Amino acid sequence: MAGRMNLDEIAGEYQTLVLEGCDGVGKSTLGERLSTHHGFVVVHSPKTPDHLDLAGRYRNILAGTGRILFDRCFISELVYGPLHRGRSRINWSQAIDLAESVIERSGVLVHLTAPPAVIRQRLLSRDGEAVSLEEVSALVTGYERVFSTLADYTRVLTLDTTTLELPSAR
Repeated sequence: MAGRMNLDEIAGEYQTLVLEGCDGVGKSTLGERLSTHHGFVVVHSPKTPDHLDLAGRYRNILAGTGRILFDRCFISELVYGPLHRGRSRINWSQAIDLAESVIERSGVLVHLTAPPAVIRQRLLSRDGEAVSLEEVSALVTGYERVFSTLADYTRVLTLDTTTLELPSAR
Protein backbone atom coordinates (compact mmCIF):
# COMPACT_ATOMS: atom_id res chain seq x y z
CA MET A 1 0.00 0.00 0.00
CA ALA A 2 1.53 3.29 -1.01
CA GLY A 3 0.42 6.79 -0.26
CA ARG A 4 -0.35 8.66 2.90
CA MET A 5 -0.91 6.51 5.96
CA ASN A 6 -1.85 7.46 9.48
CA LEU A 7 0.49 5.59 11.82
CA ASP A 8 -1.89 6.06 14.75
CA GLU A 9 -4.59 4.23 12.80
CA ILE A 10 -2.16 1.47 11.88
CA ALA A 11 -1.00 1.13 15.48
CA GLY A 12 -4.58 0.93 16.71
CA GLU A 13 -5.47 -1.78 14.21
CA TYR A 14 -2.59 -4.23 14.80
CA GLN A 15 -1.05 -6.10 17.72
CA THR A 16 2.24 -6.74 15.93
CA LEU A 17 4.19 -4.29 13.78
CA VAL A 18 7.34 -5.15 11.86
CA LEU A 19 9.20 -1.96 10.92
CA GLU A 20 11.79 -2.76 8.28
CA GLY A 21 14.09 -0.85 5.98
CA CYS A 22 17.76 0.02 5.72
CA ASP A 23 19.78 1.83 8.36
CA GLY A 24 18.81 5.51 8.56
CA VAL A 25 15.27 5.13 7.21
CA GLY A 26 13.56 5.89 10.56
CA LYS A 27 12.74 2.52 12.16
CA SER A 28 13.91 3.38 15.66
CA THR A 29 12.37 6.84 15.65
CA LEU A 30 8.98 5.51 14.56
CA GLY A 31 9.29 2.56 16.92
CA GLU A 32 9.87 4.83 19.90
CA ARG A 33 6.88 7.00 18.97
CA LEU A 34 4.57 4.03 18.51
CA SER A 35 5.78 2.41 21.72
CA THR A 36 5.24 5.57 23.74
CA HIS A 37 1.80 6.36 22.33
CA HIS A 38 0.40 2.85 21.76
CA GLY A 39 2.01 0.54 24.30
CA PHE A 40 4.07 -1.65 22.01
CA VAL A 41 7.03 -3.51 23.45
CA VAL A 42 9.91 -2.77 21.09
CA VAL A 43 12.09 -5.69 20.06
CA HIS A 44 15.28 -4.42 18.48
CA SER A 45 17.07 -7.11 16.54
CA PRO A 46 20.83 -6.74 16.82
CA LYS A 47 23.28 -8.92 14.93
CA THR A 48 22.68 -12.53 15.95
CA PRO A 49 25.74 -14.79 16.17
CA ASP A 50 26.01 -17.21 13.25
CA HIS A 51 25.69 -20.32 15.43
CA LEU A 52 22.23 -19.34 16.74
CA ASP A 53 18.99 -20.37 15.03
CA LEU A 54 17.81 -17.03 13.70
CA ALA A 55 14.40 -18.20 12.47
CA GLY A 56 13.81 -19.98 15.79
CA ARG A 57 14.59 -16.78 17.70
CA TYR A 58 11.86 -14.92 15.81
CA ARG A 59 9.39 -17.83 16.12
CA ASN A 60 9.84 -17.73 19.91
CA ILE A 61 9.24 -13.97 20.08
CA LEU A 62 6.16 -14.26 17.86
CA ALA A 63 4.78 -17.04 20.09
CA GLY A 64 4.58 -14.53 22.96
CA THR A 65 1.65 -12.35 23.90
CA GLY A 66 1.03 -8.62 23.98
CA ARG A 67 1.72 -5.81 21.55
CA ILE A 68 5.09 -6.25 19.85
CA LEU A 69 6.91 -3.89 17.53
CA PHE A 70 9.99 -5.19 15.74
CA ASP A 71 12.64 -2.56 15.02
CA ARG A 72 14.32 -4.66 12.31
CA CYS A 73 13.93 -8.43 12.13
CA PHE A 74 14.18 -11.43 9.80
CA ILE A 75 13.55 -9.35 6.68
CA SER A 76 16.84 -7.49 7.15
CA GLU A 77 18.67 -10.81 7.07
CA LEU A 78 17.26 -11.40 3.58
CA VAL A 79 18.71 -8.04 2.45
CA TYR A 80 21.91 -7.49 4.45
CA GLY A 81 23.00 -11.16 4.52
CA PRO A 82 23.49 -11.57 0.77
CA LEU A 83 25.10 -8.12 0.41
CA HIS A 84 27.51 -8.44 3.36
CA ARG A 85 28.13 -12.20 3.66
CA GLY A 86 27.06 -13.53 0.29
CA ARG A 87 24.19 -15.49 1.84
CA SER A 88 21.17 -15.18 4.09
CA ARG A 89 20.72 -17.27 7.23
CA ILE A 90 16.94 -17.14 6.64
CA ASN A 91 15.59 -18.96 3.59
CA TRP A 92 12.43 -17.97 1.73
CA SER A 93 10.36 -20.76 3.26
CA GLN A 94 11.30 -19.58 6.76
CA ALA A 95 10.67 -15.94 5.83
CA ILE A 96 7.20 -16.70 4.49
CA ASP A 97 6.44 -18.80 7.59
CA LEU A 98 7.57 -15.96 9.86
CA ALA A 99 5.57 -13.38 7.87
CA GLU A 100 2.49 -15.59 8.23
CA SER A 101 3.17 -15.82 11.98
CA VAL A 102 3.16 -12.02 12.14
CA ILE A 103 -0.25 -11.97 10.42
CA GLU A 104 -1.60 -14.70 12.71
CA ARG A 105 -0.92 -12.52 15.72
CA SER A 106 -2.80 -9.59 14.16
CA GLY A 107 0.24 -8.02 12.61
CA VAL A 108 1.52 -6.28 9.54
CA LEU A 109 4.84 -5.77 7.76
CA VAL A 110 5.72 -2.09 7.31
CA HIS A 111 8.30 -1.31 4.62
CA LEU A 112 9.96 2.00 5.44
CA THR A 113 11.75 3.59 2.52
CA ALA A 114 13.22 6.87 1.28
CA PRO A 115 15.46 7.89 -1.61
CA PRO A 116 19.05 6.64 -1.14
CA ALA A 117 20.47 10.19 -1.00
CA VAL A 118 18.09 11.08 1.86
CA ILE A 119 19.02 7.94 3.79
CA ARG A 120 22.74 8.49 3.28
CA GLN A 121 22.46 12.10 4.47
CA ARG A 122 20.62 10.94 7.61
CA LEU A 123 23.39 8.44 8.33
CA LEU A 124 26.04 11.13 7.88
CA SER A 125 24.13 13.52 10.16
CA ARG A 126 23.52 10.86 12.79
CA ASP A 127 26.82 8.94 12.77
CA GLY A 128 29.27 11.26 11.04
CA GLU A 129 29.88 8.55 8.45
CA ALA A 130 27.91 6.46 6.00
CA VAL A 131 28.30 3.74 3.43
CA SER A 132 28.48 4.80 -0.19
CA LEU A 133 25.45 6.00 -2.10
CA GLU A 134 25.81 2.87 -4.27
CA GLU A 135 25.55 0.60 -1.21
CA VAL A 136 22.53 2.50 0.12
CA SER A 137 20.93 2.15 -3.33
CA ALA A 138 21.63 -1.60 -3.30
CA LEU A 139 20.01 -1.89 0.13
CA VAL A 140 16.93 0.09 -0.93
CA THR A 141 16.62 -2.12 -4.03
CA GLY A 142 17.10 -5.23 -1.89
CA TYR A 143 14.26 -4.23 0.43
CA GLU A 144 12.00 -3.47 -2.55
CA ARG A 145 12.70 -6.96 -3.95
CA VAL A 146 12.12 -8.74 -0.63
CA PHE A 147 8.91 -6.86 0.16
CA SER A 148 7.62 -7.40 -3.38
CA THR A 149 8.05 -11.15 -2.91
CA LEU A 150 6.52 -11.18 0.59
CA ALA A 151 3.54 -9.13 -0.65
CA ASP A 152 2.49 -12.22 -2.62
CA TYR A 153 1.91 -13.98 0.72
CA THR A 154 0.96 -11.29 3.20
CA ARG A 155 -0.04 -7.66 3.58
CA VAL A 156 2.78 -5.15 3.28
CA LEU A 157 2.33 -1.46 4.01
CA THR A 158 4.88 0.90 2.47
CA LEU A 159 5.72 4.24 4.02
CA ASP A 160 8.09 6.76 2.46
CA THR A 161 9.84 8.48 5.37
CA THR A 162 11.36 11.29 3.29
CA THR A 163 9.28 13.97 5.00
CA LEU A 164 9.35 12.31 8.42
CA GLU A 165 10.95 14.52 11.04
CA LEU A 166 13.88 12.50 12.32
CA PRO A 167 16.55 13.65 14.76
CA SER A 168 19.60 14.86 12.87
CA ALA A 169 22.03 13.53 15.47
CA ARG A 170 21.96 11.06 18.36
